[in-house]
Amino acid sequence: MAEITKDQVKHVANLARLEITEQEAEMFTEQLSSIITFAEQLNELDTDGIEPTTHVLDLKNVMRKDEPRQWITREDALKNAPDQKDGQFRVPSILAD
Repeated sequence: MAEITKDQVKHVANLARLEITEQEAEMFTEQLSSIITFAEQLNELDTDGIEPTTHVLDLKNVMRKDEPRQWITREDALKNAPDQKDGQFRVPSILAD
């Protein structure tokens, strides 16, 4: 069984730029060890002859065919624009001067 140490928890927290207290490090060490122990139980299962799946349900994407079609004109697109100039939408500047 792979045991998580408090030093490993602190190292991962440091990599993630998280500040954790000693109490949090102890709590996360216990929680992560429990998670790993539970996940290791999956290694005990006999999975021979089981086909790998990406999802437990047989889901399919329902998408329309990608076919070219006529779109609206530039004038129609700009018809309701509150502000436009030279055939383009005008929006307030978000960059500081």
